[in-house]
Amino acid sequence: MVEVDPEAGPDPKQGLDPVVAYAIEAWPTDWANRTIDLSELLLGIGMIDPRDAIPPIDDPVFESVDDAVGWLDSRAPGMLVSIGGEPRFYALSILHRHEIVNDRIGGIPVAVTYCPLCNTALAFDRRVDGEELRFGVSGLLRNSDLVMWDDGTVSLWQQITGEAIVGAAAGTVLTHIPSAIVSFGDFAAAYPDGQSLSRDTGFGIPYGFNPYEGYSSRTAPYPFFTGEVDPRYGALERVVGVAIGGAATAYPFPLIAEVGVVNDSVGGVPVAVFWGGDTADALDSGVVREGRAIGTGIAYLRQVDGRPLTFVKEGEVFRDQETSSTWTLLGEAVSGPLAGTRLEIAVHRNDFWFAWGAFFPEGDVYEGSPGAG
Repeated sequence: MVEVDPEAGPDPKQGLDPVVAYAIEAWPTDWANRTIDLSELLLGIGMIDPRDAIPPIDDPVFESVDDAVGWLDSRAPGMLVSIGGEPRFYALSILHRHEIVNDRIGGIPVAVTYCPLCNTALAFDRRVDGEELRFGVSGLLRNSDLVMWDDGTVSLWQQITGEAIVGAAAGTVLTHIPSAIVSFGDFAAAYPDGQSLSRDTGFGIPYGFNPYEGYSSRTAPYPFFTGEVDPRYGALERVVGVAIGGAATAYPFPLIAEVGVVNDSVGGVPVAVFWGGDTADALDSGVVREGRAIGTGIAYLRQVDGRPLTFVKEGEVFRDQETSSTWTLLGEAVSGPLAGTRLEIAVHRNDFWFAWGAFFPEGDVYEGSPGAG
């Protein structure tokens, strides 16, 4: 925790963004209870009280894959979240405009979140200490990453880690729900009976367009990020960032694209990173479906029935060396002894390199190994 004087409280005059200073005075947040220095918070939206100026979706409507085909291109990127046999697809072209969907999947209250500035897509269980929270966009940023707020404890939460950083809940970490960024075409093929988030959000927004046109082609992130960038990769190069049990490893897209699959362990847990697909870059072209092919990088737990598997890539599919079963990019065995089995998605993100370095400065970076397939 940051040391503060509980009598004096935080001083809004000490170099804080003016709206952050105003928030300290106006929001019913316990600003003295925090894990960060308040000067790390920056205003992302030019409003006196920016909370929910980017409105979350609180009553999501879903449609079948067949109906979604009417507006979603096969290359359209989105979040795959599946709980209790209920797979759902959340198009990034909708999440661009809302960043948070407060949903319920398989009876579990879930926050599906996306920060376009860091390209971090994460899902969380919305229950904290038995209370079901509703999350919104605070309008504040830290290291250019979305800072969420909840209307129960009025705490601030770091999206990339799921940790409450200011308020009554400070220090609490949300339970992650595994998710992945995949193309709509791959989702539809893997889950033909799945559901896709509908454009019928009630906000009258024309989805399918990218308000951050050209962002992923920049040499530097927007000025909300003021830190140093590790020169090994471009600031907006993507990585598959895996964090398990206090350990973290980044797998840069250029390297996994070369080898097709990586067999590794993070925090002593066997993982495999699959590469493939024709997923469009959601932050490139002004029209999402016209975005350059960025590919799909997904991290899985590669242990099935207590047995670690070792994968190699063969064309567009993957084969495990232990049973010779064949697996799809989305982790389903389609032939061999394990046919019908699905790999469990490991908690990961497709972070931009600068965001990975900012939040996981002590993390490992994959540089190639014999485990590559």
